[in-house]
Amino acid sequence: MAASFSSSLRGFGALLMLLVAGAALSGCAGMSETIAPAFADPARYELYDCKQLQTERKALAKRTADLQRLMEKAETGAGGAVVSELAYRNDYIAVRGQSQLLEEAWRRNKCREMPEATPPAAEPPSPAGKPASTSGKR
Repeated sequence: MAASFSSSLRGFGALLMLLVAGAALSGCAGMSETIAPAFADPARYELYDCKQLQTERKALAKRTADLQRLMEKAETGAGGAVVSELAYRNDYIAVRGQSQLLEEAWRRNKCREMPEATPPAAEPPSPAGKPASTSGKR
């Protein structure tokens, strides 16, 4: 009877640990929006102009999308939620914090989205600049 009781107690302890771990991981996911700015330098974008902010904005949006894609991919495997949290969550939180600070600088500078300047197309060389072709006859 004592072995049955200790086995039940051990099972209850394991179940309790799983519940605590699940609550801790779900708590991490919920805190990311409030903690995110703590992982970024608040003065990083102070001296950026609108063109620099726009470039950085696109780079951070791409990085955020890449991290989300990697997290979703990791979650498809066995134990993926834990792998996703351990491998990518801190980077994701840091990038989100940078994005929030960048958006504040964007609004403070009253920036607007500007179209990318397309580089001019390469002009074909002029016919006068080409050497005369030889046909093999002299």
